[in-house]
Amino acid sequence: MSTVNRAAGGTADYLDQRTGVGLAVKSFARKIFPDHWSFLLGEIALYSFVVLLISGVFLTMFFVPSMTLVTYDGPFAAMNGVEMSEAFASTLALSFEVTGGLLMRQIHHWAALLFMASIVTHMMRVFFTGAFRKPREINWLVGFVLMILGLAAGFSGYSLPDDVLSGNGLRITDGVVKSIPVVGSYMSYMIFGGEFPGEHIIPRLFTLHILVIPGLILALIGLHLFLVVLHKHTQYPGPGRTDRNVVGYPLFPVYVAKAGGFFFIVFGVIALMAGTMTINPVWNYGPYDPSPVGAGAQPDWYMLFLEGALRLMPGTGTEWVIAGYTLSLNVLIPAVIVPGLLFTALALYPFIEAWASGDKREHHVLDRPRNAPVRTASGVAILTAFFVLLVAGANDLVATHFALSLNDLSRLFRVLFFVAPVIAFVVTKRICLGLQRKDRELVLHGHETGRIVRFANGEYVEVHKPLDQYERWLRVNYDAHRPLELLPAEDERGVRRKGYRRDALRARVSRFFYEDRVEPVTPAELAAAQSHGEHDALGGAEHGDPTLLQAAANIKPEHGGNPAGEVVAGPRTPRH
Repeated sequence: MSTVNRAAGGTADYLDQRTGVGLAVKSFARKIFPDHWSFLLGEIALYSFVVLLISGVFLTMFFVPSMTLVTYDGPFAAMNGVEMSEAFASTLALSFEVTGGLLMRQIHHWAALLFMASIVTHMMRVFFTGAFRKPREINWLVGFVLMILGLAAGFSGYSLPDDVLSGNGLRITDGVVKSIPVVGSYMSYMIFGGEFPGEHIIPRLFTLHILVIPGLILALIGLHLFLVVLHKHTQYPGPGRTDRNVVGYPLFPVYVAKAGGFFFIVFGVIALMAGTMTINPVWNYGPYDPSPVGAGAQPDWYMLFLEGALRLMPGTGTEWVIAGYTLSLNVLIPAVIVPGLLFTALALYPFIEAWASGDKREHHVLDRPRNAPVRTASGVAILTAFFVLLVAGANDLVATHFALSLNDLSRLFRVLFFVAPVIAFVVTKRICLGLQRKDRELVLHGHETGRIVRFANGEYVEVHKPLDQYERWLRVNYDAHRPLELLPAEDERGVRRKGYRRDALRARVSRFFYEDRVEPVTPAELAAAQSHGEHDALGGAEHGDPTLLQAAANIKPEHGGNPAGEVVAGPRTPRH
């Protein structure tokens, strides 16, 4: 045994005897994780955050979080003699004087954009596959709070250079805070340390950005990973995968090697973007000055929806003075009320769906989005509204680039914000139901082969190729929840039942979720569909194979039947 091996073994033994870490490492190394590319989305968010920490430490050494005014005298000649804050001056120094400073600034900014993009995409994956169901509701809330903290981290960091763009963003923030009735003006004074912009906002944002928010994010990431390990990882449906097992590979050595390599891939891509694509060139904007006005003043993409909402809100007749207080509905509604309602609904969605279904079981196998039509349609509708607001946030750029009327674009986006999500919901729901019907058709009759056979009596039939048991299992292994049954308003003695109004509301919500559905194929339906009388003479593996009847036992027997594959409407007896 070499000296290195003896030293490593001795160190490991020393730690194990004093901390018991060996047992924990042994158990964790054997932890099984399923394998799917979409699970990497969460890893991208984690690795982007690590890149943010590394680059942020470098930037902190040179950035000066002060609003003290100085006169610039540096290598960027266009700014010489211009009065600016120390924050902006240090940002210019980072960009033009510190070796590698501009690269690190751009790595930090691109990593922030990728961090938010991966969090949002990861949450979309969790939402559309139903990974938030019991026992993961708390982890959904943890992820939701991480997204909100990511928004706060991005906004606070974006505002630190004290340039024209970030100053305009802070001015909008001041207006949003002041629109809150009664307490708004007091909150603005507290945040800015006086009348906007004050002298304290940059140091305060700096403290939040490098200390408070990262600390909270680190704590919640730890909690998020702990809950993932505690609950075991979700897995996509397939043969042998149930709510009682995990099909995959052990953490060590498979995922340790993959995760290590993937981190460097993410880091390399961010560095490549930072080295080849300029982002946030503050020297083109200049120090903050409220007087310049022009097109193209947009925040980062994850805050652009808020900008779009503010631009779409009409101004006429939306400001009222009540008892000496100005109520600015043109700011309060799009910037506070609407985002508040949408974010609250998003956070509570797992509990709403569980309440509507009455399902109290644990779920570790994910849904195919087509098998949850209302959930999928709701997610697409929310994304549609989000994208309308994103484009509306850049309506001035759209107008200038395509020579269109800014007012006409605003009117169009106002209509689309209300109409497009409804259309997206209806279309997506019908597509999901259609895909479910197609699944039923494939399970019952197999794939078309294009082979036409003529019988002795002159009859022509097309030979279909049956599905193998793997594909069949994928298409039938799901729960078609039925709407909850509403009990009578009065009991057998004619006394009005307590809680009837709540139950009636729950029944209406349940009908909205589950009234339109397609039942999965049952073993009896498959057996009937595979029995073709004299057509079985075609025989073999292509049509009417008797082994298919035996394979039908792989299909869940508890599902109800609907041989025609039509949408079933109306209340049924609840399964849960």
